Amino acid sequence: MKWTKQRLNNLFFVIGVLAVVIMLFTFDISFAELWQHLCHAGYWLIPIIGVWVFIYAINALSWQRIIKSKLGEGEHVSFWRIYRLTITGYALNYATPVGGLGGEPYRIIELSKNIDKEHATSSVILYAMMHFFAHFWLWFTSIFFYLILVAIGDLPLTPTVAVVFLIIGGFCLLAFYVFSKGYRNGVVVKIIKWIGKLPGLKKWSGRFLTNHEETLHHIDEQIAALHRQDKRAFYESLLLEYLARIVQSLEILFMLLLFGVDGGGGTSGLLITFVHSILILAFTSLFANIIGFLPMQLGVQEGGFVISIAALGLSAALGIFVSIICRVREIIWIFVGIMLMKIDVPRQQPSDLRQEP
Repeated sequence: MKWTKQRLNNLFFVIGVLAVVIMLFTFDISFAELWQHLCHAGYWLIPIIGVWVFIYAINALSWQRIIKSKLGEGEHVSFWRIYRLTITGYALNYATPVGGLGGEPYRIIELSKNIDKEHATSSVILYAMMHFFAHFWLWFTSIFFYLILVAIGDLPLTPTVAVVFLIIGGFCLLAFYVFSKGYRNGVVVKIIKWIGKLPGLKKWSGRFLTNHEETLHHIDEQIAALHRQDKRAFYESLLLEYLARIVQSLEILFMLLLFGVDGGGGTSGLLITFVHSILILAFTSLFANIIGFLPMQLGVQEGGFVISIAALGLSAALGIFVSIICRVREIIWIFVGIMLMKIDVPRQQPSDLRQEP
């Protein structure tokens, strides 16, 4: 089993490296134009890239809160290990089609070296749900951020915008209901059954459910237990994930300030520009998640930035610049995450921990 896990680790590593190489050679602009954009960003690249140190730390704290609620007697996972798996997991999600096919399985495999496999699986699934749940809250609350800017006369409220907001609001409310059902009853068994409805996967789904029925139900029970038994951990994790999305808006804020977009200057102007940054992030992430089956959402993220920035009355050229710099930042952090896969730390197997007096 240990050799199998090592082979899987190497497979994920190779996939990540190949993805980075492919992405470097699939930019829609020439390397000369890319270099011009990087020179334009200048020293601003430091905070743009560096802010993700804090974003991933908040993500790790959110996941750690869930893991702690699942730990059995004698089990322990250090924050550094959670932080490392957070960065690497997102790197694999960015680099592979249908985000989550790489990052989540890798996290389960690695985390199961520290804690019980069922605990590892349920905590990874719970965190993935929490991460996506926070996106819905970002999209939902962004409607009210926009309305605040409308109230102060900064942005218009057209019939088209109103209809779009009604659709987004209804979509988010439906998602809140679906997530609440998942948190109360678990989702793993339902997902496996749903997979069985896909062409050619019915036999596999039935066989998998039969062979692992007890384990899958235990995982679902652990998912439901977080919301039922430890509501504080649940809401702390959700709040931290939402905070991470707000902090992520600083990346866009830095680029807007680089182009002289400051809302008229002063504290109020900076605050308005920050709210603009939140709206840009919300729309772009919504657009990217709707079409999330492409690696790094190639082309989708760029289009989302251009459209969202233009919708706020800013230059489309600014949208292109923001999308390019964000793409460079993603590649850098993917590379960091892939390299972290090869940084091993001393650890004990759960079986070893239980044997200690």
